[in-house]
Amino acid sequence: MNALQWITRWTYAPLMLLGFNAAAVMLVTSGAPKLSLFGLLIAAITVSFLAERFIPYKEDWNRSKNDGVRDFLHFLVNETSIVASALLIPIVAALMPFPSVWPDTWPLWGQLLLAILIADVGITLVHWASHHNNTLWRFHAVHHSVKRMYGFNGLMKHPVHQAIELTAGTLPLVLAGMPLEVAMLLAFAVALQLLLQHSNADMRIGALRYILALAPVHRFHHLKSGREGNVNFGLFTTLWDRLLGTASFDPRRRFASDDLGIEDAPGYPSSYIGQLTKPFQPDL
Repeated sequence: MNALQWITRWTYAPLMLLGFNAAAVMLVTSGAPKLSLFGLLIAAITVSFLAERFIPYKEDWNRSKNDGVRDFLHFLVNETSIVASALLIPIVAALMPFPSVWPDTWPLWGQLLLAILIADVGITLVHWASHHNNTLWRFHAVHHSVKRMYGFNGLMKHPVHQAIELTAGTLPLVLAGMPLEVAMLLAFAVALQLLLQHSNADMRIGALRYILALAPVHRFHHLKSGREGNVNFGLFTTLWDRLLGTASFDPRRRFASDDLGIEDAPGYPSSYIGQLTKPFQPDL
């Protein structure tokens, strides 16, 4: 390993988080079209792909397992639905029968941080419930069917499960009067976080593992054993896992494709249509 790779390992995660979220806030503050955030997300995905090849955690996780088209379809459908939901916020706000309590006098970055912390509670609790309730698990299982972890398939979720998580995470924010600008920034932050949670970059995060739910922490959640994998449910932080008693980390543990997947469903569908229809079949 050369010096540049060593530096990249330690700086990749914080620079991605701070750099791209800061760029998103600057774009919105400047009055740029809100959909320009999509271009910024493409840039983040590009950087993610490059990092995974420069400092790979597992070389073979960079090679397609005939899952590229499927993962792209998940990304396209899910990100489109998130943006469409965010664009409905002004309509919902206009129908609210009570005044907004959102702190819109705060700087935009502060409003985004507040939105992240609040959304993280609802999303984490639904995620936890999805491993303990059979109906929710049927839809969440799609996300656990991956046999390699790389940034792009962090965005692989069944639309029904994503809608449930999205509602749990954002309903309190919408009721509080969260403005559209913050909603768009939150949607961007969620996509960026998912890239970093599933990243195949061999990042080093040190003490950040006690706060942030990044790939070295999230890989434990994808262990195919239900007993071992029922840990680390947080999207943005590990704080709620610590309160739930579900935080887990072992710096010596390394992961391979054989460790991932669904132990009770080794033949889980790998096609996009198969994954959309599987939760509605009675044999899961």
